[in-house]
Amino acid sequence: MGLQYTTLSPASLAQWSELTNLLARVDDTEEFYEPEDLAEELEEPGFDPEQDSVAVWDGRDMVGFGQLRLGDGLRDGMAKASITGGVHPDHRGRGIGRSIMDLLEPRAIQLAAGRHPGVPLTADLWAGKEGSTAARMALARGYSPVRYFTDMRVDLSSLADTGERTGQLPDGRRIDVFTPELGEAVRRAHNEAFADHWGSVPRSPERWADQLAARSFRAGLSRVVVTTDGSVDSDERVDAYALCGEWVSGELYVSLVGTRRRARRQGLGLALLGNIVQAAAEAGYRMVDLTVDSESPTGAGRIYERAGFTPVRTSAVYQRRLA
Repeated sequence: MGLQYTTLSPASLAQWSELTNLLARVDDTEEFYEPEDLAEELEEPGFDPEQDSVAVWDGRDMVGFGQLRLGDGLRDGMAKASITGGVHPDHRGRGIGRSIMDLLEPRAIQLAAGRHPGVPLTADLWAGKEGSTAARMALARGYSPVRYFTDMRVDLSSLADTGERTGQLPDGRRIDVFTPELGEAVRRAHNEAFADHWGSVPRSPERWADQLAARSFRAGLSRVVVTTDGSVDSDERVDAYALCGEWVSGELYVSLVGTRRRARRQGLGLALLGNIVQAAAEAGYRMVDLTVDSESPTGAGRIYERAGFTPVRTSAVYQRRLA
């Protein structure tokens, strides 16, 4: 029987999760997802699984998948598409990855023409480690490595006295546990903090609300630094933030961390991470993870090292101009 092509759907969540978790082990991505997490991806704002996804089957087994997302905003005057996915290790070399790209790239052009008419389009492909099968396929399709990201970790089983890791806040600021009432203020702070970061586009209220509603989000372990200056508007009072999630039991992941320009180089990020690491240890977590842009304009990697994080792996993003 030949390969069958469908789209990702609620009926395929179990097989999709099984394949994703296999790839997490084989390709050392550490991206483990339960079916419930993937079900939320099918409902993401702006994502139409009937047109923006591919599932490849060999009989009853899912052997490949792909997802396409297009940013709401522009990056450096261009529309930004992002393609993710993977192929079962036992089925590589059969052209499955190429066929997925052959379907999703034209869809990216079509989607961008409707959402951002007349604007150039680039596509980012997350290819994992250099030399991976995905990286080789990307190069063969005309993609080039443009950015590297490093996964970092704190092993809480050997956590000693935090010392410098905790950091000190300057006068006029305090650390608060994230609450829904702070959601809009954190979104504004995030959009400003990442305005000068590679690959970032502003988060719309709809996409932001979707992220905060995810089952993986851990509000009680997320932290924000707020200014106590009463003259600052309530929606602008967040100076820094660190939002956390949990996809693997016992592992806390810092999904987003950033600081407004007005508050940089004041130790806010170090204080936030120290607070989170200590809270995670007290809550019984085994480790805390995060991912940093290796060329972050804020020097975030050095801050994370001071907070006790050590590098674990580096992955690459490949890019190509599509239209």
